[in-house]
Amino acid sequence: MAAFRYLQLDVFAHQPGSGNPLGVVLGADGLSAGRMQALAAWLNLSETVFFLRPSAPGADYHIRIFTPGSELPFAGHPSVGAAWAAVTCGLATPRDGGALVQQCAAGLLPVRVSGPADAPSIELASPPARHLPTAPGQVPEPLQALAASGHAPELWDNGPRWWLLPLRDAAALRSLAPDMAALRDWTNATGATGVAVFADEAATGHSRVVRAFCPGDAVNVPEDPVTGSANALIGAWLRARGALPGGGGAYVASQGREVGRDGRVHVRVDAEGTVWIGGQVQPVIDGQVSWM
Repeated sequence: MAAFRYLQLDVFAHQPGSGNPLGVVLGADGLSAGRMQALAAWLNLSETVFFLRPSAPGADYHIRIFTPGSELPFAGHPSVGAAWAAVTCGLATPRDGGALVQQCAAGLLPVRVSGPADAPSIELASPPARHLPTAPGQVPEPLQALAASGHAPELWDNGPRWWLLPLRDAAALRSLAPDMAALRDWTNATGATGVAVFADEAATGHSRVVRAFCPGDAVNVPEDPVTGSANALIGAWLRARGALPGGGGAYVASQGREVGRDGRVHVRVDAEGTVWIGGQVQPVIDGQVSWM
């Protein structure tokens, strides 16, 4: 039995309890992939990250990301939370104006850090987004009925694969009560992590509202509170249509109110088309976990 430092963070949260929880296990080199998966299943959070020694040239830190049921090549809120933990726990020191490089299964991802070392602001580059020419098949009818005029779901990939669908307005999105069994069957049949729906919403502090459903991938968390990877793909979807809200390719998305949270995801698309996601991170638990 070994003891590991364990953090539990709230990511994309302006205050504790408003974002997406993340488990963080430090110094996990001695754990096999199977034991990491078992611990992630036992913790039963949407994701848990495990810190390892970097093995790729240029990497400042190395993480593996697990849901309760599988390993992910990339996920947004674990990556933002991991960068925050790497800085605040002294595992990596930003250089050249706040630059870091994260190693994960999706490759080497640039990170930008600003603000004080004990409460840094994090911005992380998503892996490149790819639109996959995949027919949506049997889209659940109640979902398609709320789609914005002329739109059908599109499958996009940046590690996870999300069906993206704009809805006709924010009111329809916020009141949506999806048939989770139908969404599970549809996303499983099409090899997708889930479906993310979105709409414009001009409100204080944000310009877009997002919800993400993944009942096939995360049975115990069928609606993800705040989803970095899906928000990054939505940014790429908007850029492809010349429809980014706000100025300078940057905006804030609201996600999670329908499940009792209030997440804020900062999305920025730079001149090269790279999508950066960021937000605030709140520490909630700092202790240790014993695991074999």
